[in-house]
Amino acid sequence: MLKLRGIVKTLLGIGLLTAFLGCAAMQTWPNNERSAESRMVVIQEQIGEGLKSGALTPDQSQSFLTKLKVIQKDYMELRDQKVYRDKWDSLLARLDALGDEINRASVRTTTRIERPVNGDRIIGLQKRIDDGRINDRFTQQAGRDFQVRLDGIRSDYLRITEGARYVTPEERTDISRRLDLLSKDLDLYR
Repeated sequence: MLKLRGIVKTLLGIGLLTAFLGCAAMQTWPNNERSAESRMVVIQEQIGEGLKSGALTPDQSQSFLTKLKVIQKDYMELRDQKVYRDKWDSLLARLDALGDEINRASVRTTTRIERPVNGDRIIGLQKRIDDGRINDRFTQQAGRDFQVRLDGIRSDYLRITEGARYVTPEERTDISRRLDLLSKDLDLYR
């Protein structure tokens, strides 16, 4: 009986060590990639809207865009790579810090910038897709299809909001329409 307890303790110790090493192992982090992309969308739109509304000066906007470009470069280096989680945690913390810095700068000149409508919708739809996958509300193929559609919308939105240029009403409407269609399709799986 004493030997059995020793074996059980050894196995438990190995199991805990394996679990710990599994968390610390290098791997890809697709959820962190999507989270970073969503945050970059929101930050780009905050900068553009802040410049348009006068909440940010052109110099502030350029400074924030430069910081965002550095983070985007680091993002591209991490994307689809096997890395330790702390690399992603660091990048996400930098995005949060930049978002907070933009908010603080805009508060000094005007009231706080409202979070972008389409940026919020992209984040909300990402959460719905992740939740649907976790709770098996739709098939794996449907989950992949929804993710591909949202990634395409996010990519197009990042492209049109890149820099501090003004997003045209047509571009904003197209993104909004595509988000509406994806949302309606997701509603079918409630």
